[in-house]
Amino acid sequence: MLLDIYDPKAPPTPIGIDLGTTNSIVAYVSDGRPRALTTCDGDALLPSVVHYAAEGGVVVGRAAQARATREPERTLASVKRFMGRGADDPETARLGSYRFAVPTNDAERRVVRFDTGSRVVTPVEVAAEILKSLQQSALEQLRKVGGVVITVPAYFDDAQRQATRDAGRLAGLEVLRLLNEPTAAALAYGLEKRQNGTFAVYDLGGGTFDVTVLALEDGIFQVRSTGGDSALGGDDMDRALAERLLASMGATDEASRTREVVSLALAEARRAKHALSDAESVELELPARGGGDVRVRVERAEFEHAIEPLLERTGRACRRALRDAGLAAGELDGVILVGGATRVPRVRAYVEALFGRAPLGDVDPELVVAYGAALQADLLSRASDEVLLLDVLPLSLGVETMGGGVDKILPRNTTIPAGAKATFTTYADNQTGFEIHVVQGERELAGDCRSLARFSLKGVPPLPAGMARLEVEFHVDENGLLAVTAREVSTGVTQRVEVTPSYGLTDEAVEQMLIDALDHGEEDFEKRRLADVRVESERVVLATEKALAADADLLEAAERQGIDAVLSALRAALAGTSASAIQGQVDALDAATHAWAGRRMNRAVQAAIEGRALADVERRVERAQGVEAHLAAHAGRGH
Repeated sequence: MLLDIYDPKAPPTPIGIDLGTTNSIVAYVSDGRPRALTTCDGDALLPSVVHYAAEGGVVVGRAAQARATREPERTLASVKRFMGRGADDPETARLGSYRFAVPTNDAERRVVRFDTGSRVVTPVEVAAEILKSLQQSALEQLRKVGGVVITVPAYFDDAQRQATRDAGRLAGLEVLRLLNEPTAAALAYGLEKRQNGTFAVYDLGGGTFDVTVLALEDGIFQVRSTGGDSALGGDDMDRALAERLLASMGATDEASRTREVVSLALAEARRAKHALSDAESVELELPARGGGDVRVRVERAEFEHAIEPLLERTGRACRRALRDAGLAAGELDGVILVGGATRVPRVRAYVEALFGRAPLGDVDPELVVAYGAALQADLLSRASDEVLLLDVLPLSLGVETMGGGVDKILPRNTTIPAGAKATFTTYADNQTGFEIHVVQGERELAGDCRSLARFSLKGVPPLPAGMARLEVEFHVDENGLLAVTAREVSTGVTQRVEVTPSYGLTDEAVEQMLIDALDHGEEDFEKRRLADVRVESERVVLATEKALAADADLLEAAERQGIDAVLSALRAALAGTSASAIQGQVDALDAATHAWAGRRMNRAVQAAIEGRALADVERRVERAQGVEAHLAAHAGRGH
């Protein structure tokens, strides 16, 4: 309702927005308690549907939803599933029967584009229309609106988070923070109940599923683990039931499944799902193919059977999240339900059986995320330190090393915001640049992980191999967005990139990446070991060959023959696939060159005593130390 008294000097009111797949909600805090605002539909829930009229106008919410069956090509719903995705993403076509604009260049391929007839729009623009409508509702009731916290699924990656932030900016909002939906729910429960303990948040919304294990202690919300599926939700329940309805309507082939027919079946399936939460059966009247109507009775048991595979998918993610947190279900202090789909009785029963306890349901599961967002916005606007939110990375972040391995700089389940550094060096003499390849995943080789970004650092001074130092720093902010900084230590030459992949990574893909990492762990380790030992051994061979060219006169004939023989054996081993065989020859080369390396060092020192040019002395010492360091360091690794 409208505030009775308007004070023009009062500060703007911060708001929280749950930008949902099916419905969106805006909330604020009054007298320390979160409250949902009514939307343009006169309800707290605004259907996340946008209609682009032929005359150029835009309609949002229930009015747009009503036009979906008449003009489905102009009406867009569930666009949250497309946030951060590219036109070539294999998930794009699977997620909906929309009319996609055909990309004409690489830039257009990087983002999904919908053709509504009157205009071509992206998911970011559609989401911005929903946010504008929520903002307008807030302005009408609060008069002055401040910053906003927008919630996102915990498993949204960099591209999906950035797309959400861009939608907020496009709507004219000051986005204070992106907040993970499960964390928002826990925030709402934790502040209200003042409880400590470990909780699981089971968040099944219209289009996404998240499960998060959080430890709540004295105002600190620590995410222990997270999982989920960004392509699973109540919409999939509707689709499962709609398949039965389409068959009853006689729409059994592609020709008969027009957008109008499919939209109608989905709308009726949604209505049946809601009705079956209270009734044991529901009767629907649907148009039949060829004319006339057909009556279809749907039993609750039939609906529950249809959605059982979807529930099992949530169960797998929940069990993995518990394993990652190192907990058994019985060690939890509670389970919080989030999302409209958790109103389905079978979902609640499944959750109770899965975790061995009745889930908490004190707060409306459709409003709890918006409440948490509003509380966080209020805290941020007051610069309060009452609550500390600690989320985690769903997958490791690292860089590709020479040979194709991955150096993980920020491991999976690292608490964010977080930062870490790693130092690398040059592979070849006089190398004047570095190519940095940023990857995401749990496998040992970069080729098996997801590529996030590639960039170059140029202007490195030409130094002997191994002498230049590259410092790579990763920083993930409180919104889960990654920035990478590369700096050459001696010159200070720096390059920084905001990592925003061209399209999103589904949680199903994340789960598969984790499974692959476990299934191929030993195989990956051996491949990584072979790649690393090859790179280091090739460096040793190059360094030894240079040393022979410079100081071969310090060798006895027998010594030279011995070193040549070991070098030949090492080159032969490098052509094979045995890391142990290569390492054995490196160890043999270390032994064969040990005495000679000492004589080379003595020569360098003697040259300094005799007053040779300082630069020449330093060059000789560096070369001598370089060979010895390569051999010693590599031998000490025990590959």
